Amino acid sequence: MDQLPLEGVPRRLYSCTPSRLNGWLDCPRRYRFGYLDRPAPQRGPRWAHTSVGVSVHNALAGWWREPYDRRTPATAETLLARGWIGDGFRDAGQSAAWLDRARAMVARYTATLDPADEPVGVERTVATKTSVLALSGRVDRLDRRGGELVVVDYKTGRRPLTEDDARSSLALAVYALASSRMLHRPCRRVELHHLPTGSVAAWEHTEESLERHLRRAEEIATEAAEADERYGSWAEAAGRSSRAGAGRGRGAAGNADRTPPEVPPEIDALFPPRTGPLCSWCDFRRHCPEGRAAAPDKLPWDGLADS
Repeated sequence: MDQLPLEGVPRRLYSCTPSRLNGWLDCPRRYRFGYLDRPAPQRGPRWAHTSVGVSVHNALAGWWREPYDRRTPATAETLLARGWIGDGFRDAGQSAAWLDRARAMVARYTATLDPADEPVGVERTVATKTSVLALSGRVDRLDRRGGELVVVDYKTGRRPLTEDDARSSLALAVYALASSRMLHRPCRRVELHHLPTGSVAAWEHTEESLERHLRRAEEIATEAAEADERYGSWAEAAGRSSRAGAGRGRGAAGNADRTPPEVPPEIDALFPPRTGPLCSWCDFRRHCPEGRAAAPDKLPWDGLADS
């Protein structure tokens, strides 16, 4: 039997990132696979477009950490090549071609930056709390423009971005709110910098729109926390602990075809699959019959613009 919270005892804050909240919103089953099941189900192969994105993000973060006189497009290219991640590509030739494209991408972008315009933060963790959640995450770059802060997020996907993408982003809004609260400066502007096209999609929030995003985050957190608690009660009663599960996932067993644990129907029903085209790109696709039926398989390099 599930235990009800004691009257008058405050509920524990739901600790999360925007990615976790969006994970619940996108697909509760994938959320369970990624955040709750132990041992965690085996993921699918790495995606080439993810390798490009991580490589570019790392290079741009490293560029700002260089001494002022080394903040040049050539340095950005060097950092990109030095930290290139070659996972997910069809072959070495495709990886090399995309390395060249990514080098050109970071060189073009850094040529538009003023190396003396020091950001307030690069890959900076920001956090805030409400009566419902404790939210934290890392901002790609936090700029100071005049007396205000601006949240900058790098994007490397093939789809050009719009003002609506910036306006509707829950992550950008809560990053702005958390940055403002932590650093005691106004932060309303959020920007998506799309490196393949060099375009910037921006939105200027109001205090009211930021609060609406925060309330939305609390609504998502409340739903996810209730499901988490039910899952946790079942796992404890069944003798399943995260620590024991994590241990079983290490070593040779970590390379085995791990499958999700068997859960009773009433627990499984709390985490229904939310099927659609994104199922093609799900890391846990192999463990979800509904997802495989909803969308076709994708090759690891299919997310690249020239695939």
